[in-house]
Amino acid sequence: MMTTALGETPMFDPIANDPATETVAWKRALRRAGFAYLYSRICVAIGAALVAAELRADANVMEEKFPFAQFADPDYPHSQIPKNAARPMLDVLTSWDGVWYLRLVRLGYPHRVLPNADYDRYDARAAFFPAYPMLIKGVDRVLPGGADVASVFINLLLGIVVVYIAGLIARHLFGVNIGERTMVLMSLFPGSFVLSFAYAEALLLVFAGACLLFLLQRQWVLAGVAAALGTATRPNGLALVAACAVAAFFAIRERREWRSLSAPLLAPLGFIAFQLWLDARTGERGVWFRVQREAWGEGTSYGATAISNSIKALSDPLTSPTKTITAVSLITMVYLLWFLYKQRLPAIFNAYIAVVLLLMLLPKTVTARPRFLFTAFPLLIVSAVWFERNRREWWPYIVGACSAGLVGLTALYGVRGAIP
Repeated sequence: MMTTALGETPMFDPIANDPATETVAWKRALRRAGFAYLYSRICVAIGAALVAAELRADANVMEEKFPFAQFADPDYPHSQIPKNAARPMLDVLTSWDGVWYLRLVRLGYPHRVLPNADYDRYDARAAFFPAYPMLIKGVDRVLPGGADVASVFINLLLGIVVVYIAGLIARHLFGVNIGERTMVLMSLFPGSFVLSFAYAEALLLVFAGACLLFLLQRQWVLAGVAAALGTATRPNGLALVAACAVAAFFAIRERREWRSLSAPLLAPLGFIAFQLWLDARTGERGVWFRVQREAWGEGTSYGATAISNSIKALSDPLTSPTKTITAVSLITMVYLLWFLYKQRLPAIFNAYIAVVLLLMLLPKTVTARPRFLFTAFPLLIVSAVWFERNRREWWPYIVGACSAGLVGLTALYGVRGAIP
Protein backbone atom coordinates (compact mmCIF):
# COMPACT_ATOMS: atom_id res chain seq x y z
CA MET A 1 0.00 0.00 0.00
CA MET A 2 1.40 3.38 -0.99
CA THR A 3 1.70 6.25 1.47
CA THR A 4 2.80 9.84 1.11
CA ALA A 5 5.90 11.10 2.82
CA LEU A 6 4.02 12.77 5.65
CA GLY A 7 1.75 9.88 6.34
CA GLU A 8 -1.60 10.17 4.60
CA THR A 9 -2.12 6.43 4.84
CA PRO A 10 -5.52 5.01 3.85
CA MET A 11 -7.22 3.60 6.92
CA PHE A 12 -8.04 -0.07 7.29
CA ASP A 13 -10.79 0.50 9.84
CA PRO A 14 -14.20 -0.09 8.18
CA ILE A 15 -15.94 2.38 10.50
CA ALA A 16 -13.72 5.27 9.39
CA ASN A 17 -16.29 6.49 6.84
CA ASP A 18 -18.97 6.99 9.49
CA PRO A 19 -17.93 9.85 11.81
CA ALA A 20 -20.61 9.15 14.41
CA THR A 21 -19.76 5.47 14.64
CA GLU A 22 -16.06 6.26 14.72
CA THR A 23 -16.54 8.69 17.61
CA VAL A 24 -18.40 6.07 19.64
CA ALA A 25 -15.77 3.45 18.82
CA TRP A 26 -12.96 5.83 19.80
CA LYS A 27 -14.54 6.56 23.17
CA ARG A 28 -14.84 2.82 23.74
CA ALA A 29 -11.21 2.37 22.73
CA LEU A 30 -10.13 5.07 25.18
CA ARG A 31 -11.99 3.36 28.01
CA ARG A 32 -10.32 0.04 27.25
CA ALA A 33 -6.93 1.71 26.93
CA GLY A 34 -7.52 3.42 30.27
CA PHE A 35 -8.10 0.06 31.93
CA ALA A 36 -5.00 -1.32 30.19
CA TYR A 37 -2.90 1.59 31.46
CA LEU A 38 -4.22 1.17 35.01
CA TYR A 39 -3.49 -2.56 34.81
CA SER A 40 0.02 -1.88 33.54
CA ARG A 41 0.78 0.45 36.45
CA ILE A 42 -0.46 -2.25 38.81
CA CYS A 43 2.04 -4.60 37.15
CA VAL A 44 4.82 -2.10 37.87
CA ALA A 45 3.58 -1.71 41.45
CA ILE A 46 3.65 -5.49 41.90
CA GLY A 47 7.24 -5.63 40.68
CA ALA A 48 8.21 -2.81 43.05
CA ALA A 49 6.29 -4.47 45.90
CA LEU A 50 8.22 -7.71 45.41
CA VAL A 51 11.43 -5.78 45.89
CA ALA A 52 10.01 -3.89 48.85
CA ALA A 53 8.95 -7.15 50.51
CA GLU A 54 12.47 -8.53 50.12
CA LEU A 55 13.98 -5.32 51.51
CA ARG A 56 11.56 -5.39 54.42
CA ALA A 57 12.44 -9.00 55.21
CA ASP A 58 16.16 -8.20 55.07
CA ALA A 59 15.56 -5.15 57.27
CA ASN A 60 13.79 -7.25 59.90
CA VAL A 61 16.70 -9.68 60.05
CA MET A 62 19.16 -6.80 60.27
CA GLU A 63 17.15 -5.14 63.03
CA GLU A 64 17.19 -8.33 65.09
CA LYS A 65 20.95 -8.75 64.74
CA PHE A 66 21.91 -5.07 64.79
CA PRO A 67 19.30 -2.99 66.66
CA PHE A 68 20.92 0.32 65.69
CA ALA A 69 21.33 -0.52 62.02
CA GLN A 70 19.98 1.91 59.45
CA PHE A 71 18.37 1.39 56.11
CA ALA A 72 21.06 1.35 53.43
CA ASP A 73 20.55 4.36 51.20
CA PRO A 74 23.61 6.39 50.17
CA ASP A 75 21.57 9.58 49.74
CA TYR A 76 19.83 9.31 53.11
CA PRO A 77 22.42 7.87 55.51
CA HIS A 78 20.45 8.81 58.62
CA SER A 79 17.07 7.32 57.65
CA GLN A 80 15.72 4.50 59.78
CA ILE A 81 14.74 1.01 58.70
CA PRO A 82 11.32 1.38 57.00
CA LYS A 83 8.25 0.31 58.96
CA ASN A 84 6.19 -0.40 55.83
CA ALA A 85 6.62 -1.00 52.10
CA ALA A 86 5.83 2.52 50.90
CA ARG A 87 9.36 3.92 51.23
CA PRO A 88 11.13 0.91 49.64
CA MET A 89 8.63 0.93 46.74
CA LEU A 90 9.27 4.63 46.19
CA ASP A 91 13.02 3.95 46.33
CA VAL A 92 12.58 1.40 43.53
CA LEU A 93 10.71 3.90 41.37
CA THR A 94 13.34 6.62 41.95
CA SER A 95 16.40 4.40 41.51
CA TRP A 96 19.09 4.40 38.83
CA ASP A 97 18.67 7.51 36.65
CA GLY A 98 16.04 8.76 39.07
CA VAL A 99 18.73 9.23 41.73
CA TRP A 100 20.64 11.56 39.42
CA TYR A 101 17.59 13.56 38.34
CA LEU A 102 16.66 14.07 41.99
CA ARG A 103 20.21 15.20 42.73
CA LEU A 104 19.79 17.81 40.01
CA VAL A 105 16.55 18.94 41.64
CA ARG A 106 18.19 19.26 45.04
CA LEU A 107 21.66 20.48 44.07
CA GLY A 108 21.32 21.96 40.59
CA TYR A 109 24.06 21.68 37.99
CA PRO A 110 27.68 21.87 39.17
CA HIS A 111 29.61 25.11 38.74
CA ARG A 112 32.72 23.10 38.03
CA VAL A 113 33.44 19.56 36.89
CA LEU A 114 36.71 18.31 38.35
CA PRO A 115 39.35 16.71 36.12
CA ASN A 116 38.93 12.98 35.53
CA ALA A 117 35.19 13.12 36.18
CA ASP A 118 34.04 10.10 38.15
CA TYR A 119 30.69 8.32 38.55
CA ASP A 120 31.09 8.38 42.33
CA ARG A 121 31.21 12.18 42.43
CA TYR A 122 28.08 14.29 42.32
CA ASP A 123 29.39 16.44 39.45
CA ALA A 124 28.64 13.46 37.17
CA ARG A 125 25.04 14.73 37.26
CA ALA A 126 26.07 17.20 34.53
CA ALA A 127 25.42 14.40 32.03
CA PHE A 128 21.64 14.65 32.51
CA PHE A 129 19.44 17.04 30.53
CA PRO A 130 17.43 19.77 32.26
CA ALA A 131 13.80 19.59 31.12
CA TYR A 132 12.68 16.74 33.39
CA PRO A 133 14.36 17.94 36.64
CA MET A 134 12.99 21.43 35.96
CA LEU A 135 9.49 19.96 35.73
CA ILE A 136 10.00 17.99 38.95
CA LYS A 137 11.18 21.12 40.73
CA GLY A 138 8.13 23.06 39.60
CA VAL A 139 5.65 20.37 40.63
CA ASP A 140 7.45 19.80 43.93
CA ARG A 141 6.65 23.39 44.91
CA VAL A 142 2.91 22.71 44.86
CA LEU A 143 2.70 18.98 45.59
CA PRO A 144 3.38 17.72 49.12
CA GLY A 145 5.66 14.74 49.74
CA GLY A 146 8.97 15.87 48.33
CA ALA A 147 10.72 15.73 44.96
CA ASP A 148 10.70 11.92 44.77
CA VAL A 149 6.91 11.80 45.12
CA ALA A 150 6.59 14.60 42.57
CA SER A 151 8.76 12.73 40.06
CA VAL A 152 6.65 9.56 40.23
CA PHE A 153 3.38 11.53 40.15
CA ILE A 154 4.54 13.47 37.08
CA ASN A 155 5.39 10.32 35.15
CA LEU A 156 2.10 8.67 36.04
CA LEU A 157 0.30 11.60 34.37
CA LEU A 158 2.79 11.87 31.51
CA GLY A 159 2.25 8.18 30.82
CA ILE A 160 -1.44 8.81 30.20
CA VAL A 161 -0.54 11.53 27.70
CA VAL A 162 2.07 9.30 26.00
CA VAL A 163 -0.41 6.45 25.53
CA TYR A 164 -3.10 8.82 24.28
CA ILE A 165 -0.86 10.58 21.72
CA ALA A 166 0.39 7.24 20.38
CA GLY A 167 -3.23 6.17 20.00
CA LEU A 168 -4.07 9.39 18.16
CA ILE A 169 -1.23 8.86 15.71
CA ALA A 170 -2.22 5.24 15.11
CA ARG A 171 -5.86 6.27 14.64
CA HIS A 172 -4.82 8.95 12.15
CA LEU A 173 -2.82 6.44 10.14
CA PHE A 174 -4.82 3.23 10.44
CA GLY A 175 -8.11 3.80 12.21
CA VAL A 176 -9.68 3.26 15.61
CA ASN A 177 -8.99 -0.46 16.03
CA ILE A 178 -5.27 -0.02 15.51
CA GLY A 179 -5.34 3.02 17.78
CA GLU A 180 -6.78 0.90 20.57
CA ARG A 181 -4.26 -1.90 20.16
CA THR A 182 -1.42 0.62 20.01
CA MET A 183 -2.50 2.15 23.32
CA VAL A 184 -2.63 -1.29 24.93
CA LEU A 185 0.86 -2.13 23.66
CA MET A 186 2.17 1.24 24.78
CA SER A 187 0.79 0.58 28.26
CA LEU A 188 2.08 -2.98 28.63
CA PHE A 189 5.32 -3.17 26.64
CA PRO A 190 8.02 -3.97 29.24
CA GLY A 191 9.92 -0.81 28.39
CA SER A 192 6.93 1.17 29.66
CA PHE A 193 8.31 0.78 33.19
CA VAL A 194 9.80 4.24 32.52
CA LEU A 195 6.27 5.67 32.75
CA SER A 196 6.39 4.91 36.48
CA PHE A 197 10.11 5.32 37.23
CA ALA A 198 11.69 8.75 37.70
CA TYR A 199 13.11 8.66 34.18
CA ALA A 200 12.98 11.37 31.51
CA GLU A 201 11.67 9.07 28.76
CA ALA A 202 8.04 9.79 29.64
CA LEU A 203 8.52 13.52 29.07
CA LEU A 204 10.55 12.91 25.92
CA LEU A 205 7.80 10.68 24.50
CA VAL A 206 5.20 13.38 25.11
CA PHE A 207 7.27 15.84 23.08
CA ALA A 208 8.13 13.21 20.44
CA GLY A 209 4.52 12.16 19.98
CA ALA A 210 3.38 15.78 19.82
CA CYS A 211 6.10 16.64 17.29
CA LEU A 212 5.24 13.72 14.99
CA LEU A 213 1.53 14.49 15.25
CA PHE A 214 2.15 18.15 14.38
CA LEU A 215 4.29 17.09 11.42
CA LEU A 216 1.45 14.95 10.12
CA GLN A 217 -0.82 17.98 10.41
CA ARG A 218 1.83 20.26 8.81
CA GLN A 219 1.91 22.54 11.84
CA TRP A 220 5.57 23.31 11.37
CA VAL A 221 6.27 25.80 14.15
CA LEU A 222 4.48 23.71 16.76
CA ALA A 223 6.38 20.63 15.57
CA GLY A 224 9.67 22.50 15.85
CA VAL A 225 8.88 23.78 19.35
CA ALA A 226 7.90 20.28 20.53
CA ALA A 227 11.11 18.89 19.03
CA ALA A 228 13.20 21.60 20.70
CA LEU A 229 11.69 20.69 24.07
CA GLY A 230 12.44 17.03 23.29
CA THR A 231 16.09 17.75 22.54
CA ALA A 232 16.29 19.52 25.92
CA THR A 233 14.99 16.38 27.63
CA ARG A 234 17.25 13.54 26.48
CA PRO A 235 20.10 13.10 23.98
CA ASN A 236 18.06 10.71 21.83
CA GLY A 237 15.56 13.53 21.39
CA LEU A 238 17.85 14.43 18.47
CA ALA A 239 15.88 11.83 16.52
CA LEU A 240 13.18 14.49 16.26
CA VAL A 241 15.57 16.71 14.30
CA ALA A 242 15.81 13.98 11.68
CA ALA A 243 12.03 13.60 11.56
CA CYS A 244 11.56 17.35 11.10
CA ALA A 245 14.25 17.50 8.40
CA VAL A 246 12.67 14.65 6.43
CA ALA A 247 9.22 16.24 6.74
CA ALA A 248 10.55 19.56 5.47
CA PHE A 249 12.36 17.87 2.58
CA PHE A 250 9.19 16.25 1.27
CA ALA A 251 7.04 19.32 1.95
CA ILE A 252 9.39 21.45 -0.14
CA ARG A 253 9.82 18.85 -2.89
CA GLU A 254 6.11 18.13 -3.24
CA ARG A 255 4.48 21.51 -2.49
CA ARG A 256 7.27 24.11 -2.29
CA GLU A 257 6.25 24.64 1.33
CA TRP A 258 9.32 26.57 2.44
CA ARG A 259 7.88 27.48 5.84
CA SER A 260 8.29 23.80 6.73
CA LEU A 261 11.98 24.63 7.32
CA SER A 262 10.96 26.22 10.62
CA ALA A 263 10.58 22.73 12.12
CA PRO A 264 14.16 21.45 11.55
CA LEU A 265 15.59 24.88 12.38
CA LEU A 266 13.83 24.99 15.76
CA ALA A 267 14.27 21.30 16.59
CA PRO A 268 17.92 21.22 17.80
CA LEU A 269 17.69 24.43 19.84
CA GLY A 270 17.00 22.57 23.10
CA PHE A 271 20.17 20.52 22.77
CA ILE A 272 22.27 23.49 21.66
CA ALA A 273 20.95 25.80 24.38
CA PHE A 274 21.70 23.26 27.10
CA GLN A 275 25.24 22.71 25.84
CA LEU A 276 25.96 26.44 25.68
CA TRP A 277 24.44 27.08 29.11
CA LEU A 278 26.35 24.21 30.76
CA ASP A 279 29.61 25.35 29.13
CA ALA A 280 29.06 28.88 30.45
CA ARG A 281 28.13 27.65 33.94
CA THR A 282 31.16 25.39 34.33
CA GLY A 283 33.57 27.56 32.35
CA GLU A 284 34.54 24.62 30.15
CA ARG A 285 33.72 24.10 26.53
CA GLY A 286 32.26 20.69 25.70
CA VAL A 287 32.02 19.66 29.35
CA TRP A 288 28.95 17.48 28.77
CA PHE A 289 30.87 15.29 26.34
CA ARG A 290 33.77 14.98 28.79
CA VAL A 291 31.45 13.91 31.60
CA GLN A 292 29.84 11.33 29.35
CA ARG A 293 33.23 9.97 28.38
CA GLU A 294 34.99 10.05 31.76
CA ALA A 295 32.27 9.57 34.38
CA TRP A 296 29.93 7.31 32.45
CA GLY A 297 32.44 5.51 30.24
CA GLU A 298 30.50 6.28 27.08
CA GLY A 299 32.14 5.73 23.76
CA THR A 300 31.12 4.21 20.46
CA SER A 301 31.09 0.54 19.62
CA TYR A 302 28.89 0.78 16.49
CA GLY A 303 26.75 -2.10 17.71
CA ALA A 304 29.63 -4.38 18.70
CA THR A 305 28.72 -4.22 22.40
CA ALA A 306 25.11 -5.20 21.73
CA ILE A 307 26.13 -8.10 19.50
CA SER A 308 28.91 -9.42 21.76
CA ASN A 309 26.73 -9.19 24.89
CA SER A 310 23.91 -10.98 23.09
CA ILE A 311 26.22 -13.79 21.95
CA LYS A 312 27.51 -14.22 25.51
CA ALA A 313 23.94 -14.26 26.86
CA LEU A 314 22.81 -16.90 24.36
CA SER A 315 25.85 -19.08 24.97
CA ASP A 316 25.56 -18.84 28.77
CA PRO A 317 22.18 -17.28 29.65
CA LEU A 318 22.56 -17.49 33.44
CA THR A 319 25.76 -15.47 33.80
CA SER A 320 24.46 -11.91 33.45
CA PRO A 321 20.89 -10.56 33.56
CA THR A 322 22.13 -7.37 31.88
CA LYS A 323 23.49 -9.29 28.91
CA THR A 324 20.29 -11.35 28.74
CA ILE A 325 18.22 -8.17 28.61
CA THR A 326 20.50 -6.90 25.82
CA ALA A 327 19.96 -10.11 23.83
CA VAL A 328 16.18 -10.08 24.32
CA SER A 329 16.07 -6.39 23.35
CA LEU A 330 18.12 -7.01 20.23
CA ILE A 331 15.92 -9.93 19.16
CA THR A 332 12.80 -7.88 19.87
CA MET A 333 14.22 -5.03 17.80
CA VAL A 334 14.64 -7.38 14.83
CA TYR A 335 11.03 -8.52 15.11
CA LEU A 336 9.78 -4.95 15.40
CA LEU A 337 11.76 -3.93 12.33
CA TRP A 338 10.26 -6.87 10.47
CA PHE A 339 6.80 -5.56 11.40
CA LEU A 340 7.91 -2.19 10.04
CA TYR A 341 8.99 -3.85 6.80
CA LYS A 342 5.64 -5.62 6.45
CA GLN A 343 3.62 -2.48 7.20
CA ARG A 344 5.38 0.65 6.02
CA LEU A 345 5.16 3.93 7.90
CA PRO A 346 5.57 7.47 6.56
CA ALA A 347 9.13 8.65 6.10
CA ILE A 348 9.12 10.96 9.12
CA PHE A 349 8.51 7.97 11.41
CA ASN A 350 11.20 5.91 9.71
CA ALA A 351 13.71 8.72 10.24
CA TYR A 352 12.78 9.03 13.91
CA ILE A 353 12.99 5.26 14.47
CA ALA A 354 16.32 4.98 12.64
CA VAL A 355 18.03 7.64 14.76
CA VAL A 356 16.61 6.31 18.05
CA LEU A 357 17.86 2.81 17.26
CA LEU A 358 21.20 4.12 15.99
CA LEU A 359 21.75 6.05 19.22
CA MET A 360 20.76 2.92 21.14
CA LEU A 361 23.30 0.69 19.39
CA LEU A 362 26.24 3.10 19.09
CA PRO A 363 27.38 3.28 22.76
CA LYS A 364 29.87 0.82 24.16
CA THR A 365 28.29 0.73 27.64
CA VAL A 366 24.49 0.98 27.94
CA THR A 367 23.23 -0.45 24.66
CA ALA A 368 20.02 -2.23 23.56
CA ARG A 369 17.41 -1.89 26.30
CA PRO A 370 13.60 -2.15 26.53
CA ARG A 371 13.28 1.55 27.38
CA PHE A 372 15.11 2.58 24.21
CA LEU A 373 12.89 0.32 22.10
CA PHE A 374 9.92 1.89 23.85
CA THR A 375 11.20 5.33 22.84
CA ALA A 376 10.99 4.14 19.22
CA PHE A 377 7.24 3.83 19.82
CA PRO A 378 6.10 3.93 16.14
CA LEU A 379 7.40 0.35 16.00
CA LEU A 380 4.59 -0.58 18.39
CA ILE A 381 2.08 0.96 15.98
CA VAL A 382 3.16 -1.33 13.14
CA SER A 383 3.17 -4.24 15.58
CA ALA A 384 -0.45 -3.47 16.42
CA VAL A 385 -1.27 -3.43 12.70
CA TRP A 386 0.42 -6.78 12.12
CA PHE A 387 -1.31 -8.55 15.01
CA GLU A 388 -4.69 -7.06 14.08
CA ARG A 389 -4.42 -8.11 10.43
CA ASN A 390 -2.46 -11.38 10.61
CA ARG A 391 -2.48 -12.96 14.08
CA ARG A 392 -5.45 -11.62 15.99
CA GLU A 393 -5.70 -14.87 17.94
CA TRP A 394 -2.22 -14.24 19.39
CA TRP A 395 -3.30 -11.03 21.07
CA PRO A 396 -4.14 -12.48 24.54
CA TYR A 397 -0.73 -14.18 24.65
CA ILE A 398 1.03 -10.94 23.69
CA VAL A 399 -0.80 -9.10 26.46
CA GLY A 400 0.11 -11.83 28.96
CA ALA A 401 3.77 -11.93 27.93
CA CYS A 402 4.10 -8.15 28.13
CA SER A 403 2.44 -8.12 31.55
CA ALA A 404 4.85 -10.73 32.90
CA GLY A 405 7.78 -8.90 31.35
CA LEU A 406 6.72 -5.62 32.92
CA VAL A 407 6.49 -7.15 36.41
CA GLY A 408 9.75 -9.06 36.03
CA LEU A 409 11.70 -6.15 34.59
CA THR A 410 10.54 -3.80 37.35
CA ALA A 411 11.57 -6.29 40.02
CA LEU A 412 14.92 -6.99 38.37
CA TYR A 413 15.78 -3.32 38.14
CA GLY A 414 14.50 -2.77 41.66
CA VAL A 415 16.97 -5.23 43.16
CA ARG A 416 19.68 -3.78 40.90
CA GLY A 417 20.02 -7.12 39.19
CA ALA A 418 20.60 -5.53 35.80
CA ILE A 419 21.39 -2.15 34.28
CA PRO A 420 18.17 -0.54 32.97
